Amino acid sequence: MTSNVTAGHSELEPENPQLEAPGHDPSELGELERSVLQLLWQHGTLTAERVREELDRQDRPLKDSTVRTVLRRLEEKGYLTHILENRTFVYSPAEPAQKVAGRAVKRILDWFCEGSVEQLLVGMVDSSVLDRKELQRLAERIANAKTETGKGGK
Repeated sequence: MTSNVTAGHSELEPENPQLEAPGHDPSELGELERSVLQLLWQHGTLTAERVREELDRQDRPLKDSTVRTVLRRLEEKGYLTHILENRTFVYSPAEPAQKVAGRAVKRILDWFCEGSVEQLLVGMVDSSVLDRKELQRLAERIANAKTETGKGGK
């Protein structure tokens, strides 16, 4: 039997409900939480046991209880969901990596660039994070997106 259980609707209520995504700041995730989330994005769905095995392959041996705690916290924060298959929780990402990355970038924009995407991109070019060729490709994608939607954008 399979039943859907979404973040915040499991047997255990979140300790701090205001931390649930989309409001949760991805920059506040710990290194282990990011590693586990990355595994779920790579594999799509995993059980707690499979997560533990994958972390063990990365030379990160952890107790089963530690892995389950991390998975529960990620679910409470809104990053994961799970379904129940034959009494086993099967976890999957609640949203794609790009969407979480977008929230993280939004936070950077707000903190350091007064909300200006232009300031961020110029900073990325000046810091050699983004070269001019990549910037040109982005400009072309933006132009194409404007043409396809028929809207002038923001």
